[in-house]
Amino acid sequence: MAYALYEHELAEHIDYWYNGLVADRNEFVFAVTENSGDTAMVLITKNKDIHINEAAREKLRQWWEQAYLPNMATLIPAIAEELANDIIAVNGFIVVDD
Repeated sequence: MAYALYEHELAEHIDYWYNGLVADRNEFVFAVTENSGDTAMVLITKNKDIHINEAAREKLRQWWEQAYLPNMATLIPAIAEELANDIIAVNGFIVVDD
C-alpha cells in the first residue's frame, strides 16, 4: 500500500469520517482507495486512533478475528465496484460480542 496515496486521497477526510463514526455510533470506520494500481487504506477508531495501510489491515484482522475472511469476501465486491467507479470505499462497523 502506498503512504503517498493515503496522504493524497484519504488524510483530508479523517475528521469527516470520524464525525460520521460518532454520529452512527460505530466502533470503527475504514476507507480504501486505489489510483493507478496503488492502494491505500485508513482505519479510524471511536477513540480517533488512526491506522494507515498495513497497520489498518492488521487492526481489522485483530477485531474481526475468525470473521475476517468471511467479512472481506462479503465486502470486496462492493469495494471493488466503488473503486472501479473512482469512489473511495468507506465502511463503518459496530462490534457485536457473541
